[in-house]
Amino acid sequence: MDDLAWVPQSCTLPTEAQPLRVAEWDGLFAERLTAVSRSGPLRLDLAGGPDVEERMRDLADREVGCCSFFTFTVTSGEALVGLDVAVDHEHAAVLDALAERTAAGGRR
Repeated sequence: MDDLAWVPQSCTLPTEAQPLRVAEWDGLFAERLTAVSRSGPLRLDLAGGPDVEERMRDLADREVGCCSFFTFTVTSGEALVGLDVAVDHEHAAVLDALAERTAAGGRR
């Protein structure tokens, strides 16, 4: 199974750019992820630091630009930056795959 098989066909990001975008998310999570939870939306907590919130917001904005079914909510705090990720019912499998990938540290 292709490492990016979970990316839905409705994604408008060019196929050749998809691995680069996934690598950006994986890099952010590898550097900063402290907790993952899933009870409804996917909740990711990242250790705060210089530009972490800005980096997360930039990635989330670009992601919505190609995958409009995502909803990202960023909550900032002094030590942690939270990211809630939600999708419509039709794309629940994408959120499941993202949660699994994130929990595995991006290694699949």
